[in-house]
Amino acid sequence: MGAMDSGLSWRPGSSVRLLLLFGLCQVGAEQGILHAVSNLSSTLVREYCVFYNGDWMPFPKSLDNATEYPLQDLTSTILCDSTDVPPDGIKDKLVVVKRGNCTFIRKAQIAHKHFAKALLIASLAGLSPPAGNKSDFEKLNIPVALIDYHDILMMRKILGDHISGALYSPPVPVLDYSILIIFVIAVATVAVGSYWSGMDEHGSGSSTLSDSRPQSNGEDKTKDSSAMLTPLTVVVFVVICSVMIVLLYFFYKWLVYMVIGIFALAAAVSVYNCLATLLKRIPYWKCKAPYVQRRIEVRLVLLALFSVTLSAIWVVYRNDDRWVWILHDCLGVAFCLNFMKTLKMPHFKSCVILLVLLLIYDVFFVFVTPYFTKNHESIMVEVAAGSGSTGGEKLPVVIRVPRLVSSVVTLCGMSFSILGFGDIIVPGLLVAYCRRFDLQTNTSNIYFILCTIAYAVGMILTFIVLILTKMAQPALLYLVPCILVTCAVTAWSRKEMKTFWAGSDYEVLDVTSDALLQDDEPSWYE
Repeated sequence: MGAMDSGLSWRPGSSVRLLLLFGLCQVGAEQGILHAVSNLSSTLVREYCVFYNGDWMPFPKSLDNATEYPLQDLTSTILCDSTDVPPDGIKDKLVVVKRGNCTFIRKAQIAHKHFAKALLIASLAGLSPPAGNKSDFEKLNIPVALIDYHDILMMRKILGDHISGALYSPPVPVLDYSILIIFVIAVATVAVGSYWSGMDEHGSGSSTLSDSRPQSNGEDKTKDSSAMLTPLTVVVFVVICSVMIVLLYFFYKWLVYMVIGIFALAAAVSVYNCLATLLKRIPYWKCKAPYVQRRIEVRLVLLALFSVTLSAIWVVYRNDDRWVWILHDCLGVAFCLNFMKTLKMPHFKSCVILLVLLLIYDVFFVFVTPYFTKNHESIMVEVAAGSGSTGGEKLPVVIRVPRLVSSVVTLCGMSFSILGFGDIIVPGLLVAYCRRFDLQTNTSNIYFILCTIAYAVGMILTFIVLILTKMAQPALLYLVPCILVTCAVTAWSRKEMKTFWAGSDYEVLDVTSDALLQDDEPSWYE
């Protein structure tokens, strides 16, 4: 999910936290296609993105209904005066001119006066729908659109100097199948991360205080380095998120590199932690490094090098959209899994506070901030779309999947469906709490299963709203009610609300386990 200029139909992205958008943007009727064909070879065909004003003159909805005209390249002129028209005229031509100081209406009037059939304005300063007084254009009968000047240069290089072109604007597909892939990734990550969050508790037998003591020095019972989010730390976390997104809005072009660096480091650590958990279950290749005071397993050293290498490759090729999205998504899934494993909620009360505050956060920065900003722009959307970046850098905290259905949207640069990490992690913290509560109370994973299903239902509901409105939506607006209501109804129907709200004795267990492990803690080394 490069950045587009203001005034365009923006491509949604995801901010440092938290925004689910699937590339379903406000396309409307302002994006179209130039279908260019070489007159020397009908097999040489290219299509290019154009922007037009649907209020002036609508484009045909299909190529079959579009009329093809000879294309005349006049990009050496700006067509602000009739003297810019060549001696042989522009009658019955699709004319391409440079963007200049005069208005689009003025260019269209001159082209119409000399019987041109369509007008393309080549721009070096980005694309936006042509603007102007509609009443002035009503007297004209000529399509007008903006095209990138570099596309004109590329078109001449590929198709030659003898080209014909047709303008049309096909409807945007209602559903792109890439969101189904994102749906599977999101639900699977939440389920696996939540299940993993409870594995250490289940494996260490911490469901009762009586068997919290390690069995022997040889058995790996080390306490994982997890952190509990209390109500106070939840509030601090949300405040930090709010401050961060405001800082990114004003200082994006500098802070984006800090976020990229943090993600690269966190991704390397996450990949190591995820794969190390699997590797330690394999009883082979446990050789130790010689001549080291504390002999470390060689396979873990190699795994660390592998994790750092993956992260370094991503940093180098992060803007190569052809293939790096696969690596990026793998790192992103590992990041989400490790985050849900490391950060734990002690009780349902903390979960409610976190989810409600972040829901308010999402809604405020998407829907309310346009009333306060100078250009009436959403802070969340502007940060997500990377509008403050001069180098095309995007915040890396999203899952990205290429669009599988070719359309005007993919042609105009919005070729990915995306999902913010926060819309996986934040609900996932509650699902992980449900998993640990099931283990603590021996409830056969009923909370975990129902909460995971509720998350999937909330995601589907988000898809439906996105498809119907074709507008950016804060996903937590739909995910939070689904999972909170499901958990509350389940606890209430099982008459366990008091215990579920206050949590079991996780914090007591952590303190007791620390005390028990102080005298006889097993070592990671031999």
